[in-house]
Amino acid sequence: MLELRPNCECCDKDLLPTATDAMICTYECTFCRDCVNEILENVCPNCGGGFAPRPIRPATEYRQGLSTKHQPPSNTRIHTKYSNEELKAFSATIKSVKPEER
Repeated sequence: MLELRPNCECCDKDLLPTATDAMICTYECTFCRDCVNEILENVCPNCGGGFAPRPIRPATEYRQGLSTKHQPPSNTRIHTKYSNEELKAFSATIKSVKPEER
């Protein structure tokens, strides 16, 4: 099940479960759309993959046991260990390769 991390790992912006600007990689690394576009250039600094919009988990229980009430989002804030300069340098090395070809 998706972890739904509460913040952008780069700028620490809050990303609520309903955030439409939350982006994730295949390993659930979570960043805001601004950081993905302006700093990371669609390159995950952890795995080198691309990003997709994070799905929104329903708050309303339309099916029994399936909602944020039953599967709450994470409260653990994650922060990248890299500086913005290091992030930009890393993305520069592979950003020209399409995510599906990395």
